[in-house]
Amino acid sequence: MMKKPWFNRLKKSHFLSIGALFSLVATPLSAQQLPAILSQGSASSDEYLPDFSYAGYGFGIAAIPNVTNIIDVADFGAIPDDGKDDSAALKAALTAAHKANGPVRIQMHAGRYQLTEILWIEKSGIVLSGMGSGTGGTTLYMPRPLNQIDDSGALKEIREYLKENDKFERIKDQNLNVLFSEYSWSAGFIWTRVPNGRHATYLERYDTKIQKLADINSGRRGGRELVMANTKGLSVGQVLKINWHNRAGPKGPLLKSLYGDTTLKIGSRHWETPERPLVVQPTQIVAIKGNRVTIADPLLHDINADIPANFATWNHLSNVGLQDFAIEFPENPYFGHHNEAGFNGVYFSGVHNGWIRNVRVKNSDSAILTDDIANVTIRNIVTQGNHKAHYSVHVGNVHNVLIDNLSVFNPTEHTFSFNTRATKSVYTNSTAWMTPTLDQHAGANHQNLYDNVIVRFTPDQTRKDGTALYDLYKAGGAGYWQPGHGRFSTAWNVKILVEGGVAPDQPIVVYAGSEGPDARVVGMHGNRKIILDHRPEPYIESLNKKVTSVPSLYEYQRDQRLNAAGNK
Repeated sequence: MMKKPWFNRLKKSHFLSIGALFSLVATPLSAQQLPAILSQGSASSDEYLPDFSYAGYGFGIAAIPNVTNIIDVADFGAIPDDGKDDSAALKAALTAAHKANGPVRIQMHAGRYQLTEILWIEKSGIVLSGMGSGTGGTTLYMPRPLNQIDDSGALKEIREYLKENDKFERIKDQNLNVLFSEYSWSAGFIWTRVPNGRHATYLERYDTKIQKLADINSGRRGGRELVMANTKGLSVGQVLKINWHNRAGPKGPLLKSLYGDTTLKIGSRHWETPERPLVVQPTQIVAIKGNRVTIADPLLHDINADIPANFATWNHLSNVGLQDFAIEFPENPYFGHHNEAGFNGVYFSGVHNGWIRNVRVKNSDSAILTDDIANVTIRNIVTQGNHKAHYSVHVGNVHNVLIDNLSVFNPTEHTFSFNTRATKSVYTNSTAWMTPTLDQHAGANHQNLYDNVIVRFTPDQTRKDGTALYDLYKAGGAGYWQPGHGRFSTAWNVKILVEGGVAPDQPIVVYAGSEGPDARVVGMHGNRKIILDHRPEPYIESLNKKVTSVPSLYEYQRDQRLNAAGNK
């Protein structure tokens, strides 16, 4: 006897459950399903959650351009896999790119090129591209470190700073007493910079006068509209900086905006150099109407008579890209923290609207270092090798930088690092496989986001009560820049995967002993029960439970912006 078709054999209850399922899928998220922090608190309140969605190229919205005007490195004599040094040929191709009109892509072929000199990129619109970072792709191989290479005086200032400020790595029981390496947090074999510009500031005697364009009368944290006394010298499309100076000393209103009513000690660097801005926000003017200016992204802080700020010029490059190649260094010994020889891949400085994508780095001291950049996307990066690195991808003195899909397979001192004066930047969809740290490096960094990242470790410490402990937030930074971070730094859906040392029914202590005030920890979860020991105490929601309604805060906030724009 022939059976009835499957749809005739379903019971009424089956149809109800299927209907309920479709109803559930079709039902939009309600406010009750969302984490409370997404629905409470105005921009002026203590429950404030920054909008992180402006991080990345084009303020998180624009697509990275495809540059089709090609300069072929083979035309200048760069031939992969021939065993010869390709430095002169690659530099010649770069020289041609600097002379070209409009955006150009310097195209390398599949195979290995040898590089023993710095590749300087000092013009907007230059893209250095390979054929991919894996098998059949392009590799730049550097057989020796930067301390054996002429940098034409680019690091003169930092070398003077280290000596004059007695910056020595001293470990008595190891008989170590050496000056910090200038390569610990600067320089790279691929180096972007504004011609004749300072890539970083260390000594005040080298400071140039800030070119102020206009004082800003008022603005609200989280808002985008500014009230001006006048708009002379300003124009739509202009990319500039908003500078906040702390000229009011240790108890200045800007410090309260940075750190709230904290009882933590605030380091002296916050007021020692009042003519240098303490907080900097690179942005773009998108509208001018009367005495009101609209900027592209939300303000970091209030602007008023107590917390003054101004517009200033910013010399920068734009639309600079590095993509689709690998950087490899030879196996090399680890000489310790701050003693790096200079096996650094990329130093990305002085760029607005740029990108680094599809790049693999092996055996580096630091894969990617940054300074003075904004709205840069760093995507699909792999770091690997046995050599312990200082940083994987480092972001310091930056704004709105997006690091998306970073995979760290090598040991690091600082894995996911928000360094000095990093603001509104994001690590998302990233995984650390060895010795992970969420490094919030002291120095007025604030309003940064760890979003949907995975950290894998075996705990290496034990609390007095016998509970296994891991110092996930082990951070750096000198005492004169403490606390560890400013207000509203956020960890969203951080996943903790304990790989050994803890039984399935036992908890793990996640330690954060040197952080800053008013942090947000939402959705921290993993394969063991987590006891979060975070000092000072943060806002905590959904501990030991993933926020499934909003897997990625960055993507959620970006979608909210796009939906709002589409409904206008």
